[in-house]
Amino acid sequence: MLPLESPVYAHAADAVRAGFLAAADRAGARSRVTVIAHGDDGVLAAMEAARRANVALVVGPLTRDDVKTVLAMSPERPRMLALNQSEDGVALPDDVYALTLSVESDAALLAKVAQADGVRSVAMVVSTGSLQQRFAAAFAAEWRRSGAAPPREYHFDPSPDMLALLRGELAARPADAVLLSVDSDQASLAKSFLPPVPVYAVSQIADDLPTPISHDLDRVRYIEIPWLADPYSPGLAGVPHPNYSNAVLDRLYALGLDAFAVAQMLSEPVPPQRIELDGATGHLSLSGSRTFARQGRLMEIRDGRAQLFSSQQ
Repeated sequence: MLPLESPVYAHAADAVRAGFLAAADRAGARSRVTVIAHGDDGVLAAMEAARRANVALVVGPLTRDDVKTVLAMSPERPRMLALNQSEDGVALPDDVYALTLSVESDAALLAKVAQADGVRSVAMVVSTGSLQQRFAAAFAAEWRRSGAAPPREYHFDPSPDMLALLRGELAARPADAVLLSVDSDQASLAKSFLPPVPVYAVSQIADDLPTPISHDLDRVRYIEIPWLADPYSPGLAGVPHPNYSNAVLDRLYALGLDAFAVAQMLSEPVPPQRIELDGATGHLSLSGSRTFARQGRLMEIRDGRAQLFSSQQ
């Protein structure tokens, strides 16, 4: 159940559909899948169509607003695998599961990586975008759970005066590492004003950058999904690789692949209470919360190229 008729979300929805159907074809299960398309205001009608069809599982909605709408206004619905988050802190109802590409999962994992690296103090350089703000907030929340001192946050402003001020403030109050949460087109500029300490970054740091990437970003670490980090690993062998030339659509295609694998299990009359799966979007773990925890791969930019991180480098 996807917003394939939405002018805004159609391309994203089509990438998810393509991944889901590719996985279904590979499993010989295409006949079990029905695609229900809807527009921007059509998610409730789409859910009602799914209910009337007596489906075993609805995969969707895709957007956060549509998930919120369905949970609030469609109490009689089939079992559901949402592809986005519900409201923060709100427990999912019975028979509702969530599999998402949320940046919060990547941020929490990166905080654990930094702690394992021996980092004890972090400065966060954050732009105003909602994704960047969410990423930084999730990193800080995970960092505080360890009992460490809260990270210091600095606003990123690309004007020369503010960049000079940022450099001075970071030098005056040195930290063991920096979290860089800015747009990819601002990353090289921002990095050049940071002190020579380890830099961890928002997952989209390498999106839309030329190849080779600017050496200004060398040694920056971030989390990526296996589909992009290691696309030809044995676990992903034989899966069709469409050429989107767009990392966002590539990630959504991978989400479709994993959504099908999960849907096969959740559509059983009695779904499993625990699931562990190495998928295209990461290692997926389902526990009592019915939200899949997702662990991606640690990447590092070396010699102008994004590569799987190796402690031997």
